[in-house]
Amino acid sequence: MNRRYIVDGVLSLFVFGSALAMAQQGQQKGPPPPMSFFVTSTGAGKGANLGGLSGADAHCQKLAEAAGAGNRTWHAYLSTSPSGDKPGVNARDRIGQGPWFNAKGQRVAKNLSDLHGDSLEEARVGNTLTKATALTEKGDRVNGFGDTPNQHDILTGSQPDGTAYPDSADHTCGNWTSEGTGSAQLGHFDRTGGPNTSWNSAHPSRGCSQENLVSTGGAGLLYCFAVQP
Repeated sequence: MNRRYIVDGVLSLFVFGSALAMAQQGQQKGPPPPMSFFVTSTGAGKGANLGGLSGADAHCQKLAEAAGAGNRTWHAYLSTSPSGDKPGVNARDRIGQGPWFNAKGQRVAKNLSDLHGDSLEEARVGNTLTKATALTEKGDRVNGFGDTPNQHDILTGSQPDGTAYPDSADHTCGNWTSEGTGSAQLGHFDRTGGPNTSWNSAHPSRGCSQENLVSTGGAGLLYCFAVQP
């Protein structure tokens, strides 16, 4: 082969490779996806008395606005039980369809099915919600199992599939209006500590007061999702 053609070919490959590398670097340096998920940096009320779903949603919205993400509708990941003529509410039905990203632009779940492990494969792989990705609206990590104080308990009132409990027991501290009697189902955002490490349904609280929430390893924190990320 003519030497000129060999040199031209090498130069062409070099130019193509450089252009590809620059394009990849440009993609990597692009702006991260906007925040559409966070763990609240503070509780929403007095213990598990959040002022109902509306009060919890308002807390998520307020924290999102303070973090510069108030241009979207935010809902707390909470289920409720039927009360009077009002049907129960499933947490998974309140948060949109995804995908959801934390304050650093890291994806925690592609969609509802991925978030809850609806299929066998999704349940095997699991979503990417961990201590490293379950950040607050400020982009800070939350104290988990092994930290002092441990605050890995997150209020959800939900079963592992994100639905409300069908029985008559209180899993939502009076649908998030009680700081006295009752109990609330909790998740572990760090997915560690105890035999059940589910992110949304690990165990019930000892009660509904702030003291009882703290005593089981929590602080009355919530998961917040942008309904339309």
